[in-house]
Amino acid sequence: MFTGIIEELGTVEQISQSTQTMELAIRASKILEDVKLGDSIAVNGVCLTVKQFTSNSFLADVMPETVKATSLQQLTVGMHVNLERAMLANGRFGGHIVSGHVDGVAIIQRKRPVANAVYVDLAMDRTLVAQCIERGSITVDGISLTIFNMTDTLVTISLIPHTYEQTVLGYKKAGDVVNIEIDLIGKYVKKHLQNQTASTITKELLQRTGF
Repeated sequence: MFTGIIEELGTVEQISQSTQTMELAIRASKILEDVKLGDSIAVNGVCLTVKQFTSNSFLADVMPETVKATSLQQLTVGMHVNLERAMLANGRFGGHIVSGHVDGVAIIQRKRPVANAVYVDLAMDRTLVAQCIERGSITVDGISLTIFNMTDTLVTISLIPHTYEQTVLGYKKAGDVVNIEIDLIGKYVKKHLQNQTASTITKELLQRTGF
């Protein structure tokens, strides 16, 4: 479990890639201070498991479904990535509940400065936008952010200078792909309501048919 507060920018050091899988070597420092084999680290919002590490880098495998469903397949050597360790139970909850399980991707449609902020328009599938709410939380490349405007296919977020300067969103441009994770609580509420609706429909059908 993560909070969406990025701890540091790592650098992709090496990529070993087959047709369906990847192995990433990522250079880092802060997040490796207390790392152990098997630890979870969110890389651009994707929860990966440390399988090997040194004092300045770690290795992680990326499975076929993750390669297919996230933007990690577009990484190249030298690119920066957002990194966050799994949260401690006794730590501050600075962002929102983030699982590291990406729901889909979005394309940066536009970035524009507004006073001391940078507005970013994200084009994404209608099914993802339908699960968002204005002033609600969304995770973009592992960053906990707030939605302040949206349409059927577009979500707009606003970045403060610190977030823009200290995360990969400062490097990305229009046309680039980012990972999206919808607010976890919202997804559970939606699923619960869907189950309730399905249960009600089933009961009504049984009553109509005399069962």
